[in-house]
Amino acid sequence: MSSLAVIEESPAAGAEPPESTPLSGEVFGALINLSGRRRFTSQRLVLYAVLAAQGQLEACATAREALALFRSAHTALIRRSAGLPGVFCPELEEVYFGRSRGDARITAFAELAQRALNAIEDKLKTAPALLEQLVQETTPLLAVLNEITAIYEAQSKKHARLMREQLRGIMTDIETIARQAKMVAFNARIVAARSGQAGKEFSVVAGVLSNITGEIDELVKEALSGAAA
Repeated sequence: MSSLAVIEESPAAGAEPPESTPLSGEVFGALINLSGRRRFTSQRLVLYAVLAAQGQLEACATAREALALFRSAHTALIRRSAGLPGVFCPELEEVYFGRSRGDARITAFAELAQRALNAIEDKLKTAPALLEQLVQETTPLLAVLNEITAIYEAQSKKHARLMREQLRGIMTDIETIARQAKMVAFNARIVAARSGQAGKEFSVVAGVLSNITGEIDELVKEALSGAAA
């Protein structure tokens, strides 16, 4: 059973060229979760950076943890590794490396956050300006992150739709085979009846075949019902 596959082109200079690998529903779930985590940690990072600048204890450490999660989620989404495909479709290629410059903007935001946290911890004069810049970048960045998450969700829905269509095709083929098997079983019963005593064993075999095709019918109905959901 085929599914959506990773595109062949390398998404970024220096990145390993991705293999053409089918993507499962589990992989799409992981991609959507990572994209959501990146979105959530970007907001958490800024919140605790502001609290750290106000002198709240442990806020800077929490902000750094959020920054680490933000960066690791982005790396996992961009580069193929650990069962994840990296940038696997033209829509993601465009939003990360095209006009939206998602990858560059996300990386720049992480670097700005790093500088702001360092300045806050070291009580540098540049800390307020860096923090203000970080806060100003939050809303535009969130718009990009939301756009990227929407692409992952749309690709997941497309994958599910293709799988349903493929399953319906397979079930239709099985249904055709089962219908042909029923005709064979029916003809076998006629031959067995005409053969008298010699056809008894043949009749038993025909009965078993008929029962099997009945079970196949039920399985096909269940599968088609699930595919239509």
